[in-house]
Amino acid sequence: MTSLSLNADAQDEPAYTDGPVTDVAYIRIEYGRFEEYVDWLNSTWKPTMEAAKKAGLIIDYKVFRATPKSPDQPNILLSITYKNMAASVGDNGDKSAEFEVVTQKVIGSIEFQNKKRVERSDYRKVLGTELIRELILK
Repeated sequence: MTSLSLNADAQDEPAYTDGPVTDVAYIRIEYGRFEEYVDWLNSTWKPTMEAAKKAGLIIDYKVFRATPKSPDQPNILLSITYKNMAASVGDNGDKSAEFEVVTQKVIGSIEFQNKKRVERSDYRKVLGTELIRELILK
């Protein structure tokens, strides 16, 4: 009987463990403005991500270029990977305040950041974001 209960316990366990959490932003850059956006990524976004990585707030970050099938699809995807859900920022995570401190050190005040967001909105549209979690199979 003991072996049956051990097998039942093993069946109750999931066949995976929760892994890192990645926040993906789907971005649409206007035609002819791609290089301008890449310049911003290199001058501002990348140094901010490097500072967040050094502070232990993120595991990694990436930029992907996509080939959209229609004008309403993204041509850039930005990903930021966190150790787990609690380490993420935004509605689901606990680290928003710490991330904001790093961001202000690299970029400047919230007012300055907001002014720059408005300027980028001339050629950049955030189509949406998605929080995804890696499942590590056993």
